[in-house]
Amino acid sequence: MVTFDFIQFGKDLGTRQLGAQARMALLPLLQSHDKVVLNFNGVNVVSNSFADECIAKLLIEMSLDELKSKTTFDGLNPIAKESVLTAIQRRYIALQST
Repeated sequence: MVTFDFIQFGKDLGTRQLGAQARMALLPLLQSHDKVVLNFNGVNVVSNSFADECIAKLLIEMSLDELKSKTTFDGLNPIAKESVLTAIQRRYIALQST
């Protein structure tokens, strides 16, 4: 198991561009480890755009079941958690309709 610390990208994670950077850093860890802890300790804000670009777009690379089995979340505050869950749900629904 390995930990991916989102604080390395800042306390306020708001843009798609930053989300894409984080996703590109995260993908190799997901490909080479059985489990990755997505650590949000110290992060104040996670926008819907960042969450979609960084986490929900992982559903393009892997199934929802695989994403669930390969990741666990730590340190998400309630507002950030809502952003992440909403982004995953929206992306999942969009991919199912294509």
